[in-house]
Amino acid sequence: MNTLSLFVPNQICFSHHSAMANPSALRKQISHVVFDMDGLLLDTEKFYTEVQIKILARYNKTFDWSLKAKMMGRKAIEAARVFVEESGISDSLSAEQFLVEREDLLKELFPTSELMPGAERLLRHLHAKGVPIALATGSHKRHFELKTQRHRELFALMHHVVLGDDPEVKQGKPSPDVFLAAAKRFEGGPADPSNILVFEDAPSGVLAAKNAGMSVVMVPDPRLDKSFHDKADLVLNSLLDFNPSEWGLPPF
Repeated sequence: MNTLSLFVPNQICFSHHSAMANPSALRKQISHVVFDMDGLLLDTEKFYTEVQIKILARYNKTFDWSLKAKMMGRKAIEAARVFVEESGISDSLSAEQFLVEREDLLKELFPTSELMPGAERLLRHLHAKGVPIALATGSHKRHFELKTQRHRELFALMHHVVLGDDPEVKQGKPSPDVFLAAAKRFEGGPADPSNILVFEDAPSGVLAAKNAGMSVVMVPDPRLDKSFHDKADLVLNSLLDFNPSEWGLPPF
């Protein structure tokens, strides 16, 4: 399945017809698109990494990518429990204390968030072509405001945004709650999950989308272990490599 990602960048060079005829036959025809935010549209994951390395260093522990993979995409308190338990510091630091400490360090960093490569191009393209788009993120409202501060106009293109502290999101990813809530709120009533394409970078997010019955394109950090790629329908190096025609969406 991952081999698909090898062909996608080359397809960008072709005109969007005959080269695409085969792949699109294998894909569901997509009518709605839902985006994750952290590490997918915004380069915020590095801030979490930076801060978590700093906190663990005080306990002479190191923060590695296997722990990061388990935390990514989850609600804050769920990720915090994973962090203190898996790193073995839960006797010294509770999940709640960790969040308070992390918050102080993060709120300085979030307003400097940059867009990921290809994010703006893809969002503007889908919006201009009338494809309904939404955001489904584990981030709560306060963090969302800080992270998107410099990119408000772009995020305003979303038909709606579902945040981690939304009352309908009882459980964070990998539960499907956030994606099912996003599917419900499109204009004209709920969108059929089988016609929704989700963009994700985190293993828990990919699972959440699959649990919701949706198709998923994964754009993982290159440091993420490749074993996490298996559940995605397509794995890309960057949003720049996405070919909308393959999914029956309007070509660039």
